[in-house]
Amino acid sequence: MKCSAIAVVAVALAVSGCASTTALRDFSSDGCSLFPDGDLSDRHKWLDCCVRHDMAYWRGGTAGERRRADAELKQCVAARTDNAGLAESMYLGVRAGGSPLLPSWFRWGYGWGYGRGYAPLTAEQQKLADDKLATYRRRRAEPSCHAP
Repeated sequence: MKCSAIAVVAVALAVSGCASTTALRDFSSDGCSLFPDGDLSDRHKWLDCCVRHDMAYWRGGTAGERRRADAELKQCVAARTDNAGLAESMYLGVRAGGSPLLPSWFRWGYGWGYGRGYAPLTAEQQKLADDKLATYRRRRAEPSCHAP
């Protein structure tokens, strides 16, 4: 009797874990997770590179898409700072720490429940992600003082 109860709980947990991979949370970013957003001269010097990188990580997808997102982060930081060593350090950090297998808040596919791994988004999931990012951008849009 005890073994069957444990089995039922285990199956229920497994099923609920799988179900959580189908819902996409609203986009959020903590900037350059576990890394400064800039240097002493400009505290947000490469922050926008990290937020764009977070958008890709939040959405998730295939291993190839992750490699591209990480390479784009490296290129963005290098262009923004003219510091290839810094860009390489950040690249190595995200390659080492961004695996979808890690139960971290900054893993690949963090917008989905844990356990999604590397999987292409369906057309429906892509539309959902696009809509959530559009909502995020609309809510975060800052008024501009510059004439168009």
